[in-house]
Amino acid sequence: DNIFKGFGQCYLTICKKGAVKGWHSHKEQTDNFICISGKALVVLYDSRKDSPTFGQVLKFILEEPSDSSKSVLLQIPPLIVHGFTAIDCEKVVILNVPDKLYNYKNPDEHRFPWNSEKIPFKWPDSVKMGG
Repeated sequence: DNIFKGFGQCYLTICKKGAVKGWHSHKEQTDNFICISGKALVVLYDSRKDSPTFGQVLKFILEEPSDSSKSVLLQIPPLIVHGFTAIDCEKVVILNVPDKLYNYKNPDEHRFPWNSEKIPFKWPDSVKMGG
């Protein structure tokens, strides 16, 4: 599909209620999130210093499609710090289709603690730990 910048791999990631997957960003990789089970709060933080939205936080709700709704694809560009947690469910399953293959020798990933003070966002009180 033309929406994808390329194809690197395809994998599922799961986050249980009370945990958060994040924070991390990629220098080159674009992520493509689709929720296939449950409901996720996905939070993005723009760390690109030359961006007009530098320092801003965006929140998205992704949920599994129902009979009356379609899947939503959330594309996350490089240098956007992101994380997600399950909301209103026991676990959420996200399908990620990044445009780059994972490089085990030199991973394109920069991690922050799930409760990092560098990111101006507080996860819901139900979140007690990183995942």
